[in-house]
Amino acid sequence: MERSFEELVAEAEAVSVAGWDFSWLDGRATEQRPSWGYQRLMGERLARASAALDIQTGGGEVLAGAGALPPLMVATESWPPNVARATALLHPLGAVVVADEDEPPLPFGDAAFDLVTSRHPVTVWWAEIARVLRPGGVYLSQQVGPSSVFELVEYFLGPQPEEVRRARHPEGARRDAEAAGLEVVDLRHETLRTEFFDIGAVVYFLRKVVWMVPGFTVEQYRERLRELDRRIRREGAFVAHTTRFLIEARKPVV
Repeated sequence: MERSFEELVAEAEAVSVAGWDFSWLDGRATEQRPSWGYQRLMGERLARASAALDIQTGGGEVLAGAGALPPLMVATESWPPNVARATALLHPLGAVVVADEDEPPLPFGDAAFDLVTSRHPVTVWWAEIARVLRPGGVYLSQQVGPSSVFELVEYFLGPQPEEVRRARHPEGARRDAEAAGLEVVDLRHETLRTEFFDIGAVVYFLRKVVWMVPGFTVEQYRERLRELDRRIRREGAFVAHTTRFLIEARKPVV
């Protein structure tokens, strides 16, 4: 039997959103992946590194699945539940997890790493990345681009101003990287299709990706959620579009 709005929402409210594993959404939502394969690229660079740092590692899932780690592997994370998850996952692989507030300075010395990685960082402190990279070292990152999933964001928050829609533009990342003294050697951008097949998937997503609709609660948006539930049942899915960009930057050898 088809499950009710209340059943779907209650289930999505009760499930844990710790870590950065979205497997709960299997069969309930789909997200097209970028063509470049970030985890594969990350693994290739880790295999050549002697000392690497993964910033804002989340629960450590991406790093753990990237393949063999270098002799020195450090990951940082700020959210305590994720620090615990990442520690349990990464310590057996030989990585050290450091609890860090994601504010400058990074708790490492100058020129400490020949590779720095980060998947979907909330904020990028370019000067700190340049500082901890060795000359010739590389920063590799997949980031959320401008207006990502804004069909969903604007459904709840209404039309957003142009400066908000253009935030996190890849050309802005290029400028910031170059201002920190790094040379951008690769920059790619893609727009990708995302579909939500039931209202529980929407609730779970907004609880987990908290910056999409800041302060989101079911009670605050219950009527909008009801309307969206009816729309999904009528149309089969709610379609949105994510934007992603890949940036690779190198610290020049002086």
